[in-house]
Amino acid sequence: MDMPFTFINSAMSADGKISTKERKQVRISGDVDFDRMDDLRATSDAVMVGIGTILADDSSLTVKSEARRSSRKSKGYDENPIRIVIDSKARTPLDADIFIKGEGKRIIAVSGSAPADKVEMLQQKALVIKTGYEQVDLCALMKELSSMGIRRLMVEGGATLNWAMLSSGLVDEVYSFVGNLLIGGTSAPTLVGGVGFVENDILPLKLMSLEKMDEGVLLKWAVINDV
Repeated sequence: MDMPFTFINSAMSADGKISTKERKQVRISGDVDFDRMDDLRATSDAVMVGIGTILADDSSLTVKSEARRSSRKSKGYDENPIRIVIDSKARTPLDADIFIKGEGKRIIAVSGSAPADKVEMLQQKALVIKTGYEQVDLCALMKELSSMGIRRLMVEGGATLNWAMLSSGLVDEVYSFVGNLLIGGTSAPTLVGGVGFVENDILPLKLMSLEKMDEGVLLKWAVINDV
């Protein structure tokens, strides 16, 4: 099956939380990790998030470094990777920063249950790909992205998208910066949400590397999907 090489990149607290119980973004890592993340964006063909991340953070998903943007341009690419939002119900605001900031292509993936009028408005801002009925069919989407030439996909999703991608066997590697703070809260989102695996289906990882960074630790894992 021809799929992009896909990796999740995220930062979490020492207790595994990626934001507060109010879903407010917290600065977990420092400048070194931010620069590493920017380099990952700059060297990826596309960056993917879920609608929850757009609604909560309104991230532009752009490459921040002028040198990296210039390097991409010199190689014939847009300054920014293709920005993809998984948005089953077409809820992406038309004034979201993803549409306003930075040059480059945008893709909004919707399902067949998305309201037609909202889809039509989004089509004026981005390429809209419709797949799946109630929810976006991620496997079908990944095949389509591969056919478009996307070979390296960075997922900056929240807990819901991370679960959907991992549970569908679509992730090759996970990079997780673990910061020096505790957030707590039963309802605060963790790195992976969703319904969770049952014992016999728990997804194993292989530790690729461990590196002290800023005031935390960067863990790189390979996902073992063939067990």
